[in-house]
Amino acid sequence: MAVVWVAFLLFAACSSVALENKQAFTVSQKCTEDTNTFLWEINQDRPKEYAVFMYDAFGKMGSNVKGGNANQPGLLQQCRSAHGTAFSGKYCQVFLRQEKVQYFVGICVPDSCGEDDVQMLVVYGQLQLGQNSLIPPLPPILVNHSTQEMIMTHCLSNTIAPDASDVTCLFVCCVMVAIPLAATLFTAIIRWQRNREVKPTAESASLNTDLNLYRTMKTNGSSSSDINTGTSEDNSNSKTRHTPRCFPQGCVQRCLQAFSLQTTRQGVFSTSSSVPGGGYSSLNGIRVLSLLWIICGHSAQFPVINNLDNYKDWKKTVESNPLHVLTISGPVFLAVDTFLLLGGLLSARSLLGSIDRAEDKLSPSLVASYLLKRIKRIQPLHLFIMCLTIGLISVIQWGPYWFPFIDTMMDCKTYWWANVLLISNLLPVHEICIPWTWYLSLDFQCYATTPLLVYFYRLNRGVFVVVAGGLLLMTTVASAVITALQQLPVFQPSTLTSENYVLSYYVRPHTRYGPFLIGILTGIYLTTKKDRLLKQKWQAALGWFCCLSVMATVVWLAYILRETPAHPSVPHALYQGLHRPFWALAVTWIILACEEGYGGFIKSLLSLGFWVPLSNISFACYLTHPVFILLYIGLQETPIHYTDINFMYLFLGHLLLTLVVSYVFTVLVEKPYLLLKWNST
Repeated sequence: MAVVWVAFLLFAACSSVALENKQAFTVSQKCTEDTNTFLWEINQDRPKEYAVFMYDAFGKMGSNVKGGNANQPGLLQQCRSAHGTAFSGKYCQVFLRQEKVQYFVGICVPDSCGEDDVQMLVVYGQLQLGQNSLIPPLPPILVNHSTQEMIMTHCLSNTIAPDASDVTCLFVCCVMVAIPLAATLFTAIIRWQRNREVKPTAESASLNTDLNLYRTMKTNGSSSSDINTGTSEDNSNSKTRHTPRCFPQGCVQRCLQAFSLQTTRQGVFSTSSSVPGGGYSSLNGIRVLSLLWIICGHSAQFPVINNLDNYKDWKKTVESNPLHVLTISGPVFLAVDTFLLLGGLLSARSLLGSIDRAEDKLSPSLVASYLLKRIKRIQPLHLFIMCLTIGLISVIQWGPYWFPFIDTMMDCKTYWWANVLLISNLLPVHEICIPWTWYLSLDFQCYATTPLLVYFYRLNRGVFVVVAGGLLLMTTVASAVITALQQLPVFQPSTLTSENYVLSYYVRPHTRYGPFLIGILTGIYLTTKKDRLLKQKWQAALGWFCCLSVMATVVWLAYILRETPAHPSVPHALYQGLHRPFWALAVTWIILACEEGYGGFIKSLLSLGFWVPLSNISFACYLTHPVFILLYIGLQETPIHYTDINFMYLFLGHLLLTLVVSYVFTVLVEKPYLLLKWNST
């Protein structure tokens, strides 16, 4: 889910350039003239206001460099507000390295200078106030090595310039929103006309005739609450003859009904179970709590990648306090494995239900229909969020902390097809479009294996056990071997500094399939069971003891193994291979115990009607919440200071915005395609 590798994009494939390097490269004449004018002005006793603004916008060293506050962002908006007679201020970032410390400095240069010009101005030491550099190195008391090395320069444009792909994406988003709004308006007009037709009039010749007519029209389906009927009573003809009344027939009628808000908003706030077919009341609570865990983790993780002013203090705190497992500490996003478990369970139940309705036949057409329904379930909102994200990037003027993310997002223009085909998690990690959508690709790939396992289950139970056991063993061994060979960490936040963790392990189906497989097995058992598994209270007590012990052990061992191994480590490999399947088994027990009446207060909590509306919009929440987090980070001009209270408010703010907008996206984009039927029945 998380973009743990984003911090490396900034420095990947960039060769260092020593400041004393005298390359034979010239600065453009206009840039040279304007820069000299600015430098001459700030060296005067009473410089002009624009020069003061530009100088003041340069980044300066702050406190707590040892704690991680090495970046010097300066003031972007103040730089842009500086206007001289011949030029305006342009904000650029100079990325530097001193010893092992990498940081950037925000500078304000004339807008006639390009990135190459800025690089040469810095390399040749032209930006000076008197005898002092405007980009001084960190002092020796903080960094042993005082020589600066330039990594790269990056300038932020003062204007926005969407290209054809940006405009196309924004157009697609507008169309996807406009269609349900138009359908809503058309449906409202139809209902208003029907209400007017059935209203009794004062000019009626006979009250009895009018009442009879009204009853007849109500009988023939003209009430305002029903948009399924496409006819109304013709007052001037026989009661048995019907004529069309302003309501399109066939496919257009079904589309209108599916896309109108009058239909899609129904049931979203319902507190009855959202699980198809009823039952499994605990799943809503488990789903929502897992979603909140993910949002909380992302709210903490995304800022620490590049714009905390006390990163080292934050890292020390979360590494030593297990309570931070609820944000970003310990095992990496176990909530994702809970989602995979639920996905496997519901996929097996859905397919078995479809087989029962098809007279106990698992045909290729049924499998195709099963997969197409899944695509219809996830792709409309997925592609809408992808287009929305690409469009937003092009029309917003971002702050200095946006740059580490921008290459990630721009990959959408090259690799959007991987999201359409749901294979983005198979690409090299730096090519994934809007990185948090990797999960949708993984989920669908796992989902496509359910028919095969169900086929073996129906064919021969012995073969089924061998196949399922073999798959579980292979995914466990694959995770362990990859971890051992590449010395991967198993602990957050150590995984933030390991690009191979995501590249080779975190998003790959062969390492993450275990929880989904356990979900399939659970779904098959719960759907086909004839008798209760738990018959004695001591069995339930033992199960709960094992469940809670496994969960605690999975978390505790991550802290024991917090150090990244310097060589192949058997404990790290075993933990990586086993901790996610064991977590899935523990959650499976919770579901099973709740279903069999041994859940106690945990079942009461997880089955509260409060969870159902949140569960109904959970898919939109998952896709939407990173957009708000990135918007917040990308628009920041100053670093964020870590404290528990600050991060709590960040989480609550992101959550509130996510819930509101996710409801809108659910009724406008997600539900219409779920309700849309391509046949006439």
